[in-house]
Amino acid sequence: METKTKKPQKQDRQPGIEAEMDPKPEYIKDSYKAAGKLQGKIALITGGDSGIGRAVSIHFAEEGADIAIVYLDEDNDAETTKNLVEAAGKNCLLIKGDIKDAAFCKNAVERTVKKYGKLNILVNNAGMQFPQKDVKAIDPEQLDITFRTNIFAYFYFAEAAVVHMHEGDSIINTTSVTAYRSSPSLIDYSSTKGAITTFTRSLATNLVEKKIRVNAVAPGPVWTPLIVSTFDEEKIKSFGSETAMKRAGQPSELGPAYVFLASDDASFITGQVIHVNGGEVVNG
Repeated sequence: METKTKKPQKQDRQPGIEAEMDPKPEYIKDSYKAAGKLQGKIALITGGDSGIGRAVSIHFAEEGADIAIVYLDEDNDAETTKNLVEAAGKNCLLIKGDIKDAAFCKNAVERTVKKYGKLNILVNNAGMQFPQKDVKAIDPEQLDITFRTNIFAYFYFAEAAVVHMHEGDSIINTTSVTAYRSSPSLIDYSSTKGAITTFTRSLATNLVEKKIRVNAVAPGPVWTPLIVSTFDEEKIKSFGSETAMKRAGQPSELGPAYVFLASDDASFITGQVIHVNGGEVVNG
């Protein structure tokens, strides 16, 4: 699916509104064949209202999981995702709030467990970025917001979730190709993604005796609301052209990687990162 924009569509506020994007991201392929890989599972997905988080929510629902999604304030996008999950025959709990707040993150986990009785899969996915061409433009406030959103919240959710997790359950973190190659205009964002990669590896070895698996997905450029809410119109027009495939990915191309890591198919995989990036060569 092509991701070339049909008109200027720069949005002024993160994390962006999927309903206003043109063209709309593809969240699941028509050809996707579910196999009940997550039947009876309960999944909590941050940033689940749109973009990669929506794709993960829909794929998980198609595979049999009931869903809880955490989102900031994009009510219409969240309702759309809920409707799509319910169309797949599963339940969807919407949890609205700011993941920079540790108390909110703990409460979101508790609400999920209260609703469904358990929690099997945590997907730490929500993130923010503030492109700056000059490192001196990254002020303390931006640094604080970026780190609290992109890595502190992953800690908060993991700490709260593991209390309820058991053998066979899993945590999946969204890192980024920027953790593996330079991104000169996203220095603080890339730093958090590097932290997420190391967090994934360290938490995996920490939880291995409990037989809880921890892995990550490292997307390359993907057509999501975060892109139109953070980059200028020229960058949006050429977004993804730097990849070997010369295009951005679709959220639908990320969802199956999360399904794999969440399922028993990945029972011997922990502390690893799957790179879904259109052919960018990375190390590590």
